[in-house]
Amino acid sequence: MTAPVDCAIAVTLPGSGRRGSLALPAGQAQGLVMATRGSGSSRFSRHTVLVAAALRRAGFATLLLDLLTKAEAADCRNVLNIPLLARRLDLATTAARRAAPDPRLPLGFFGTGVAAAAALAAASVRADVAAIVSCGGRPDRAGPALTAVGAATLLIVGGRDTGVLALNRAACQALHSEHRLEIIPGATHLFEEPGALDAVVILARDWFRTHLALQAAEIEDHVF
Repeated sequence: MTAPVDCAIAVTLPGSGRRGSLALPAGQAQGLVMATRGSGSSRFSRHTVLVAAALRRAGFATLLLDLLTKAEAADCRNVLNIPLLARRLDLATTAARRAAPDPRLPLGFFGTGVAAAAALAAASVRADVAAIVSCGGRPDRAGPALTAVGAATLLIVGGRDTGVLALNRAACQALHSEHRLEIIPGATHLFEEPGALDAVVILARDWFRTHLALQAAEIEDHVF
């Protein structure tokens, strides 16, 4: 599959009629990463856009997705409704797979905040998710679904984000799949300190390279 770096495919998200943009990398894609936010902050935030751009440069297709509208996010009951968020991510992922030039692309989830919990919950019922990256996330809110996650999971937390760090350490105890906790020294919750977001980008890129690109190579070997 080849496409210019600025090639994008419109994806209609089931149930809401909203549209997302599936952006393709230059050359052959090594995987598809769903980058999600759940609190109503825009998918075009600096945080999400930088990560998605780095992933495309590394050879991954990306779909940036807000799981809630701003109006929905004004109600905290929606923000914390992990089953709702996970269901929307699941439906959007299926739509993205159908829109992608190659529906067999290895699949990854990148989530921040409560969207990380939604990513884990969605992955717990999808056998096709190969890798997950939680960035400043709340994996604890995925609850019992953590034990059913089969995807390799990377948890990234700022060293000064002490409350969230403790919750991520506890979540590690519930994960049975391959997982790792990475702490960015001196970083707070939003990784706004110099170099902190760059570190997040590198960690996420390398995690997906390891767990998606390898699976993509195996698919090619099987086909040929």
